[in-house]
Amino acid sequence: MSPSPASSEVSSLLGYLNWKRQHVLDILDGLDEADLRRPVLPSAWTPAGLVNHLALDVERFWFRAVFGGDPEAVAWFATPTDAWQVPGDRPASEVFDLYREETARADEVIASSDPDQAPRWWPDYRDDRPPQDLRHAILHVLVETATHAGHLDAVRELIDGKQFLVLD
Repeated sequence: MSPSPASSEVSSLLGYLNWKRQHVLDILDGLDEADLRRPVLPSAWTPAGLVNHLALDVERFWFRAVFGGDPEAVAWFATPTDAWQVPGDRPASEVFDLYREETARADEVIASSDPDQAPRWWPDYRDDRPPQDLRHAILHVLVETATHAGHLDAVRELIDGKQFLVLD
């Protein structure tokens, strides 16, 4: 029995998303705590802050809250917070663990949902409209993750000259 077109589509999208998720972690591999917390660009975000943003504002928000309707995730967004800021007493390793946890939980939502599923929740405080279906949310998260991976590439090169090499 061959996979349905919808499952093949989701599998392909998830494959690319996982590639960019791993890119985010790989480009930061080997940096010490000080570099992960150091703002390099004038906007003053840090590599650890960007990963925290991806874990909470991207993975948790889009998949667990918007499409999963997870009450815990929805409650977390009741009061908007600045996920770009990582408390000084929280090690960057915990931020990376949170990112891995949120991506795994997001994958569970994706696996148990139809790509045509409509959002289950949308916050009143957002000015934009929700995506029409899960497929569009996956694409949104893929683009956002890839964009931020590129930001991290530039920051890593500024920190120590390391470049992320893509081998096809």
